[in-house]
Order: sequence, then C-alpha cells, then structure tokens
Amino acid sequence: MLNDATDALGRLLPSGVLRDAAPAYFDEPRGRYKGRAGLIAAPRTVEEVAAVVRACVEAGVPIVPRGGGTGLVGGQVMAEGAVPLLLSLERMNAIRAIYPEEGVIVAEAGATLQQVRDAAAGVGRQFPLALASGGTAQIGGVLGTNAGGVNVLRYGNARALCLGVEAVLPQGQIMHDLKRLRKDNTGYDIRDLLIGAEGTLGIITAASLVLAPVPAEIGVAMLVVESPEAALTLLSLAQGRMAGGVTAFELIAGQGLRFLDAAFPDLRQPFADRPDWLVLIEVGLPSGLSADGALEGLFTEAAEAGLVSDGVIAQSGQQAAGLWAIRETIPEANRHIGAIASHDISLPLSEIARFIRDAKAMLTDMADLRINCFGHLGDGNLHFNLFPAEGKTRDAYDDIRRALSRTVHEMVVARGGSFSAEHGVGRLKAADLAEWGDPARLAAMRAIKDALDPAGIMNPGVILAKGA
Repeated sequence: MLNDATDALGRLLPSGVLRDAAPAYFDEPRGRYKGRAGLIAAPRTVEEVAAVVRACVEAGVPIVPRGGGTGLVGGQVMAEGAVPLLLSLERMNAIRAIYPEEGVIVAEAGATLQQVRDAAAGVGRQFPLALASGGTAQIGGVLGTNAGGVNVLRYGNARALCLGVEAVLPQGQIMHDLKRLRKDNTGYDIRDLLIGAEGTLGIITAASLVLAPVPAEIGVAMLVVESPEAALTLLSLAQGRMAGGVTAFELIAGQGLRFLDAAFPDLRQPFADRPDWLVLIEVGLPSGLSADGALEGLFTEAAEAGLVSDGVIAQSGQQAAGLWAIRETIPEANRHIGAIASHDISLPLSEIARFIRDAKAMLTDMADLRINCFGHLGDGNLHFNLFPAEGKTRDAYDDIRRALSRTVHEMVVARGGSFSAEHGVGRLKAADLAEWGDPARLAAMRAIKDALDPAGIMNPGVILAKGA
C-alpha cells in the first residue's frame, strides 16, 4: 500500500524544491484525466532528485514524473490511488555541453526539444527528432516515451538518438552513464531500459544525444496519389532513387484537408479540389546534388507509372514551411472537430493499405462516422482517428466508443501491428497491453519492475496495469 504525499514528507525534502500547485501541473492535452499531487517538487540538480526519490521510498509515496505535459496517454497525471508527489524536471533545463565534431549534445531532462534543436543549429548541426509540440516537450519526456515524429524514417526514434543517460533509479541511486560512445558492449544496456519506460523504472535527468549534419540540399514536395497503395509504391520508388535521402514521407487523407477547411479556412492549400490522398515528402541530399531536381525526376517517373496525378515542389523555404504547415495543423483541426476516438498505430508496410480499406468498411458498418487517417507512412505509423458524422457530436457515440477502438486495435494486432506506435502506453493503454502483450514479455517486464522498484513508487499504473 502506498501513502499520500503530505507536508510531513515535504519537511524531508531539500530546501527550496517545493513548488506551488499551479493548475497546469494537473492537465493533459486530451482531457481524459485530471491529475492530483500532494506535493510538487522541482529539483535543481541530480543530487536533489535523488534526495527526493529516497524520501519517497522511505515514506512509501508514489512519484509521478512530469516533463512538458504534452504526452497523449496519461502518463504524466495520476487520477486514482494514493496522492502522489509530482516531480517536475522544469528547473533542470541546461545544455551542459556540445561537441560538434563528435556529433553529440548533452542536455538536461527539462530542456525542451526546441531548445536542443536551436543549440544544435547554433553550431551548424541538427538534432533531427521533430515534433509539433517541440516548444513544450522536454527531453526527459521525449526519451521516457521513446518519441517518434516526422523524421523517424531517416534518423530513428528517440532511442536511436541517445548515447547515454544520467538517471536516478528507484532506490535513489544516481546512475552516471552520460557516455558519448557509439560502441560500448559492457553488459546490460540500462539506458535502453529507461528509454520508453515512461518513468516507471527511474527518472532520466540528463542525456547525451546524437547530432546529425544538416543536408546541403533540402527539398519538399506535396504529391497527389490515387490511394495508399500508390503512396507505398511511391515510397519504394523514392527510396530507390534517393537511397538514404528521404527524410520524411507523410500520408494525408482528403478528410484531413476538409477538416482544415472547416477549422482553418485561411490556411492556404495547394490544390483547389481537395484530393482523396496526398503525400508530403522531404528529401535531404549532399552538396552537388539537387533536391528539387531529384523530386522532379521522382514526379516524372511516378506520373508515367500512374502513381501521381498532380503535385507541387516548394521553390523556397517559405513555400516548404507552408506545405509542412498543412500536415502539422491537422492535429489541431482534429481537436477543433472533436474526435470520438484517436489511435496511434503502426503496421508492417505491406499491411497498411489493406488495413485502411478493411477498417473503414468495418467501422462504417458499426456507426455513421468519419475517418481521418494520416501520419508517418515511411515508418508504418498511422494516426487513425474517428469523428462524428457531419451534424452529430461525439457525445452521441459514447456508448460505442470503446467498441470502435477495440475493433481498430484488434485489426491492428491481427496484422502484426502495434496499438501504440509513438505515444507510449501510459495509463490509457495499460489494459490493452495486458490483453494483447506477449505473456512472456509481460512477465519479464513485471520482473524487471519488481526488481528495480520493489516499493512500486515509480509512476504506478503506467504501462503495467494493476495485476498485469
């Protein structure tokens, strides 16, 4: 049994770490949960984090780590159980070091993603992980959820961009592992265990992150395709023509474009007649190669093969930003419309087109609804979101919402996919993991959790549901 965080615990904490309980600490973007906290601690150093953790272990008080609060699966709020201590990394936000020649930056967990990207740009490099919430999302949360974003196709998830971490483990020990090595085969990789653990196995306080060269030539195009099948064939063609040069490959459905019309009518779109399917592609090539020329060649070959019927290639950085704005504003338009249910899924590439077709048929048989399917086609990650039919509100679907989501997840799992691609499990999907996770893998996860956190104080209820 865990205990509430009280003033008695507060007296055991380092001087000056406690913060006032501002409402923003208890919110999460989708409004599914309302958080609570008996105390809010914002340590300034890793030693203070360790002291807070040791005090909570002794008092049997749960800890909920909080970064920028942008997570979409409820991992940063705890609505039930003992009232926790909320541990914010907001004051640990320094860029500790940067090594341009090595391609490494060392950042504290409270630094925002945009802060790290700006620091990298200042020395002529890039930190290639990119999220719409980059101005708020913090590095600790990005690593804790193994975040993805639009550039995973070329650069990988957060895990692939992290060389080492500093962390406080569940008994209050400090793990000093801020290595800058690409090769280090010295036993179990605790770094990789903490990345994606969503604060259930420890608190990441700093990380050594990979920087990449900035491509000399960058090109962006938006192309009209007939179907997801055509988009996947186009992806293969693009990768064959520009091996290693395709940075992002995003699928956009016509429904998303129509939502943009409704929510943001002033947002400029390149095609007067909204197509059923679009692809947004970005390529980055070395000096001496023309990105625009490569995209023009791709369009010509794809048009001759019947894969694309129209397109636009950005002629300036401003035009490229305008094309990206269409893709990046879709989630905001979705919130304006109001989803019945949202799904962050991944599938083997060869299963995607059939899934989109079969899921639409099954779901529209179950209810009168609209589907907005979009996302990172290059790495198999789709955001498959369900919306009320025009003229209806999402409240009208309350009695069927869970059945609709279950249908989506069942179809994904049956095709060898995942019901959590880049957002994490959190509290929202813990029951799904308990149902569909591999039993042996779940048993190993539980054994690791019990061994590292025997008191069960680290973000209880996240990933592993009670009794799972």
